[in-house]
Amino acid sequence: MTAQIIDGKAFSARIREKVAQEVARLKSDAGLTPGLAVVLVGEDPASQVYVRNKGRQTKEAGMLSVEHRLPENTTQSALVELIGRLNGDPDIHGILVQLPLPDHMDSDAVINAIDPGKDVDGFHISNVGLLGTGQKAMVPCTPLGCLLMLRDYHGSLSGLEAVVVGRSNIVGKPMAQLLLGENCTVTLAHSRTRDLPEVVRRADIVVAAVGRPQMVPGDWIKPGATVIDVGINRVPRDDGKSRLVGDVDFGTAAEVAGAITPVPGGVGPMTIACLLANTVTACCRANGLPEPEGLTV
Repeated sequence: MTAQIIDGKAFSARIREKVAQEVARLKSDAGLTPGLAVVLVGEDPASQVYVRNKGRQTKEAGMLSVEHRLPENTTQSALVELIGRLNGDPDIHGILVQLPLPDHMDSDAVINAIDPGKDVDGFHISNVGLLGTGQKAMVPCTPLGCLLMLRDYHGSLSGLEAVVVGRSNIVGKPMAQLLLGENCTVTLAHSRTRDLPEVVRRADIVVAAVGRPQMVPGDWIKPGATVIDVGINRVPRDDGKSRLVGDVDFGTAAEVAGAITPVPGGVGPMTIACLLANTVTACCRANGLPEPEGLTV
C-alpha cells in the first residue's frame, strides 16, 4: 500500500473538540447554549443507533440535546406541528428529522417544514438553492465532512479535477457544488455515465457516493489521486457474518492513490461531527455572532 490514510476518526475528534471550545465560548461570552433537537419516528434499529450516538456526542460537546421519539403511526400533520413548535423555540438552534420516515409520510414536505436557519441537515429546499447559487447555506453534513478533510489534506483545491460518482440529493449533488465553490473542475458521474472508468481516471479527487459495494477498483484511479469513499455497505464474510466495505475497492485503490479514506473510520465519523458544527453555526447566525472558522464553508 502506498496511499496515505485519511483518518476520519481522528479528524472528527478534532472537529468535536473545536465544537466544544466554541460552545464553551458561546456560554461564557454570550450566555448561549447551542441546542439540537432530533426527531425519530418509528422503531428503525439503525435510526435508533444514529439518534443515540447523536444525543451522546451533543451532550459531550456541552450542547443542549433534545430528543422526540414518536410512534410509527404518528400522522404527518402531528409531526409538522411538532416541527412548528421547535421552529419557535429560542433554545433550539438545530432541528434534525431522522430519515427514513414511515411510508405514509412525505419526506420532502416534512423537511421543508423546518425553519431553513435551523435545518442543520441542509436538506431544506431553500438551503439547497442557496448552496447551488454559491450563497451562505446550511451545508449537508456528509459532504461538509468530505470537504473539510480534503481541505485539511490538500490546503487549496483550486484547479484540481474532481469526479463525484453518485448524484444523490444528500451527497452527490451538494458535494459537486462544494467542490465548484473551491474552484475545482467538477464532473458529476453516475450509473449512466459513458465509459465511467475513463471519466474517473481523469480525477485528482474522486468522491465515491454511489451505494454499490467496491464498485470503484484501483485501476480506475489516477496514480496519486485522493479518494474519498462515502459508501457504507455490508457484505457477507466466509464465516457467515458480515463486514463493512465502501464503494471503493480499498485494497487495490490504496496501491495507486496518493491518499484514501478507509471504511469504516473515514467519512462516517465526520457526519455527526459536522452536525454538531452546523448546530453551532446555526446558533451564531441566529444571534448575529461571528461564525467559528474551520467548521463550515
